[in-house]
Amino acid sequence: MSDSVIAAQRAALGDLYRRHAPPPGTPYALVDFPDHPNVGDSAIWLGEIAMLRDIGAGDPAYVCRWDDFDEAAFRAACPTGPILIHGGGNLGDVWTHHQRFREMLLTRFRDRRIVQLPQSIHFRDAANRDHFAAIVKGHPDFHLFVRDEASLAQARRHLGCPVELAPDSAFGLGTLPRAVAPDCDILMLLRSDSERAARDDTGLRALPGAVALDWLTEDAVTATDPTARAQARVARGLDLLSRGERIVTDRLHGHILALLLGIPHVILDNDYGKVAAYHAAWTAASPLVRQAGTVEDAIAGLAA
Repeated sequence: MSDSVIAAQRAALGDLYRRHAPPPGTPYALVDFPDHPNVGDSAIWLGEIAMLRDIGAGDPAYVCRWDDFDEAAFRAACPTGPILIHGGGNLGDVWTHHQRFREMLLTRFRDRRIVQLPQSIHFRDAANRDHFAAIVKGHPDFHLFVRDEASLAQARRHLGCPVELAPDSAFGLGTLPRAVAPDCDILMLLRSDSERAARDDTGLRALPGAVALDWLTEDAVTATDPTARAQARVARGLDLLSRGERIVTDRLHGHILALLLGIPHVILDNDYGKVAAYHAAWTAASPLVRQAGTVEDAIAGLAA
């Protein structure tokens, strides 16, 4: 059943990319490369590259981070062709630098098709949402893909652009082998950033055989090629997750990569419901995952 859940999401991604990627030989841009230690964003990037290669679009002619975009270099590399924006969970006002970059692209490049690859949407301030909606309204060829029903409803209600539900692009990686042999009973990948839910994890951390960590620190990544940098980060994340016979996580890509690795796991939520929303939309049929609303539920799920 888990393999069928993975295959269904990869098939849905194939449909998305075939409809919106350019024909072979047409240059295109894939922007907002995630040059930071969060493994999940690198997994999305590698899934995006895998899907683009799989459908014959080839590699992007232009790649940039949010903070090093060069318009002249972009136009030289991509005289025509669309701009694809890296997917993830930063559409909104939680991670503002990514949002400002997105808004700049929509404002400056109204002559290009812009495709936002699958994202979760969360605005804490309605004024920021309305500001973005006004920018979207001004672009004639913006296509938005979202990862869950709540994001879909919000986009349809407020943004006024073509919007569709689609899986997270990390599923473009397909099934994965365990990277290392397990060395602990329970690996707990728990958020330590601004999306962490208000929750006391003391009971979880006290479980026998539990190891708790996050994946936001790394040794220096020496590769200069963006895809190679992403590969190094995902390899580190797969090593971490593979340590656990079982996993508890409140990170969406802790859940997604555990599923791709075939590891049983329990999911808790982030602070705005992103993990549970994705599970409800795409992965609830997998027998490998149990959803927990509380720490007590998570402990019970591990015992089941």
